Amino acid sequence: MSEKITTPDWLETAPAKGTYRSIFRWGAPDRFKHPSPGFLRVIKNGLDLPDDYFSRRLNTAEVPVKHEIPPGIPSEAVAAIASIVGDGNVSTDDYSRLKYATGKSMEDIMRLRDGKAGYVCDCAVHPRDKNDVMEIVKFCNEKKIPVHVYGGGSSVTLGLESRRGGVTLVMGTHMNRVLGFNEANQTITVEPGLMGPAYEDMLNNAPERFGARYRYTGGHFPQSFEFSSVGGWVVTLGSGQASSYYGDAYDIVVSQEYVTPAGSFKTLEYPATATGPKVNDIMKGSEGCFGVLVGLTMKVFRYFPENARQFSFMLPDWRSAVDAAREISQGEFGMPAILRISDPEETDVAVNMYGIAGTPADSFLVFRGFKPGKRCLLIGQADGEKGFARNVAKNAKKICRRYGGMSLTAYPTKKWMHSRFMDPYMREDLNDIGIVIDTLETSVTWDNLHNLHEKVRRYIKENANAICMTHASHFYPQGTNLYFIFITPWMKTDDYLRFHRGIIEAIMVNGGSLSHHHGVGRMMGPLMERHLGREQMDVLRALKRHFDPNGIMNPVETLGLD
Repeated sequence: MSEKITTPDWLETAPAKGTYRSIFRWGAPDRFKHPSPGFLRVIKNGLDLPDDYFSRRLNTAEVPVKHEIPPGIPSEAVAAIASIVGDGNVSTDDYSRLKYATGKSMEDIMRLRDGKAGYVCDCAVHPRDKNDVMEIVKFCNEKKIPVHVYGGGSSVTLGLESRRGGVTLVMGTHMNRVLGFNEANQTITVEPGLMGPAYEDMLNNAPERFGARYRYTGGHFPQSFEFSSVGGWVVTLGSGQASSYYGDAYDIVVSQEYVTPAGSFKTLEYPATATGPKVNDIMKGSEGCFGVLVGLTMKVFRYFPENARQFSFMLPDWRSAVDAAREISQGEFGMPAILRISDPEETDVAVNMYGIAGTPADSFLVFRGFKPGKRCLLIGQADGEKGFARNVAKNAKKICRRYGGMSLTAYPTKKWMHSRFMDPYMREDLNDIGIVIDTLETSVTWDNLHNLHEKVRRYIKENANAICMTHASHFYPQGTNLYFIFITPWMKTDDYLRFHRGIIEAIMVNGGSLSHHHGVGRMMGPLMERHLGREQMDVLRALKRHFDPNGIMNPVETLGLD
């Protein structure tokens, strides 16, 4: 008989408007996904928690936002900005000042659950078009007022904090239009505030929306897809779950248009050019430090959902899973759009979470030599033209079998795809019952992967009572990423921050990048010079001085530039 888990009644009401909970809660206010009993059993047993641990509920912060942080800019400056965009497009209430200066990091959530405002902007401004942005940036540069940019609000790197107050430009309210669709060039030009689902829907229905011959996809599906903006993908160097085939945001963006304190410009749309270092590349990942992105042209890809070929395998151990993924990445037969390998701990959590543990199917896996604590799950999907997708899947399966894998059919992949955008909703429930779940990710070369995986997991296990699930989900011939998901009992904010920053340090000293696809923000900014070296940082700081001589663009520690 399964162990009974006692939990509080899960919240199934939308957060009240204007509350702290409405800021930190993930996603649509009326959508919910609660942790399964299997997942809670994994947590209880993995963390050795008492039987009644899940029966309590922490502070849900269902109270109105109220703070007494005085604005740092004079009322006449706010009035001047309102004269540019219209009175209805400027907000100075307590809630707006906090909401638009807050992301979705665990640090943000802990602070908001305690009813603490932290850093707030002086006013939230909703520009109507790029001309509004030009006027606002010009005015703020003259008055030396800080300027920040808010896209979808899904930042997990403290990238939205207004540490010197100032203005936050909310791009999604009005600047969410399609500016052009070019089927001959296979590109679309949009404003930066366009959100992921609307963007993808337009492309999938391009014949109806644009009179196109074919249907298209943007190919970019981060887990934050439903609540992140196209502009945000580019300025933070995001990477979607299908990046192994379609590319990261860095690869997909063709040109960009910026408003900076030094002037405005649009980079050219040539597919390639030998005209020196590309300013287009310089602006990717600039996180609002050089200027405001007001338009961008993106590659699009023909959409063939009917050709998708899904597969999944159980591999005998982590080394076999890594070797199989590396062979697939270097095989020269094309890449799956989705490829993901889970280490033994993540695999065991998945087997328990989905109720497979102890079933005849699990017994059969054990009989075949795929033992708990060692076995590793691999899932994948090949996209594209029918023959291409079939060939990629065929070769990937062949490699998995060569490394001792057993096919699990397409079922695990379908299961994962069905829930991939809903899983983040569980975080609120887990936090409510005193469980922290958070992630850090890094890029790593193949030859250092096992060292990094071992050392970072060791740090996490030695410094907290923690479950640590690790997977790789973005693949290149030269390496991949490691995504560390750690689960631990609730702790004081200061204790958590020491633990969290220690993980970042462990990643960096063991040869991982500071970030693979979440950006840098203020969380990693102080480590940038150690990571990149003085010479490279001097180049970035020279660019900062050129584009933003008065230091108004997203100031204080972002990218480590100031």
